[in-house]
Amino acid sequence: MARSRKDLLGLKGVPAEEIQEILKNAKMLKQLISQPSKKASHLSGKTVITLFYENSTRTRMSFELAGKYLSANVANISASASSVQKGETLIDTGKTLDVMGTDVIVIRHPMSGAPHLLAKNVKASVINAGDGINEHPTQALLDMFTMKEKLGDLKGLEVAILGDIYHSRVARSNIFGLTTMGAHVTVCGPGTLLPGGIEKLGASATLDARAAVRNADVVMALRIQRERQKGGLFPSVREYHQFYGVDEELLSLARPHALVMHPGPVNRGVELTSSVDDGEQSVITEQVTNGVAVRMALLYLLTRRA
Repeated sequence: MARSRKDLLGLKGVPAEEIQEILKNAKMLKQLISQPSKKASHLSGKTVITLFYENSTRTRMSFELAGKYLSANVANISASASSVQKGETLIDTGKTLDVMGTDVIVIRHPMSGAPHLLAKNVKASVINAGDGINEHPTQALLDMFTMKEKLGDLKGLEVAILGDIYHSRVARSNIFGLTTMGAHVTVCGPGTLLPGGIEKLGASATLDARAAVRNADVVMALRIQRERQKGGLFPSVREYHQFYGVDEELLSLARPHALVMHPGPVNRGVELTSSVDDGEQSVITEQVTNGVAVRMALLYLLTRRA
């Protein structure tokens, strides 16, 4: 990873060499998670703040554990319990944290571009933990780490991503990262949930789930945000599952070794049947473990910049 890099705001434009370095460090640091004493001194004396303007379980907790496993001082701030409720701006919040000696700010925000704005106004390193419908780079990195761990080289992999592509920051970061690493991505969903011009990002697009999954090495389902259903973007959850839900029949079209992935939380019976979610090809729980490892690697690398 470039020593001069202060922040990780997205995977768009991040070179393959930097992605490889993150994944290599994640592989080494993952060993710590299985140890009886989960403690290393890599971030001793460093301070990490998680600043979340949206709810989260997996992302927030994995960042907090990643920092603590590496001996950082970790604190969390939720917008609902902060001065944001009193009208404080994002920039002012960032500057306040900055002068407290914060080394890394991890931010999740409903507005696309918020981490970029914050990064321009603080000395601390900023990690994007999801901004609007823009990017979620650490989720894509843990996804790639899982693929590499299970399937070897990412180059040449066929990856099918099914679901709400339009609103998915996970899909965008995966497209950027996977195509940079030489994989081919096919996205699939109802026409109302496929953004126009997605091919310009380097992916193929189809409305046919069977075509998307056929001969895939990885089948990734995305969470259907039920609030979108109220907007009439698809007729019903039941009909969505009929055409785009991953069951054993659809999965059988993928390659025999294909991985089943999901960023979580899973709506069982909607994106995945329980038999697929809990099946031998599912690596969903391993994605969660790998999320801690990848986030440890990022915290370690960003606090060692020149």
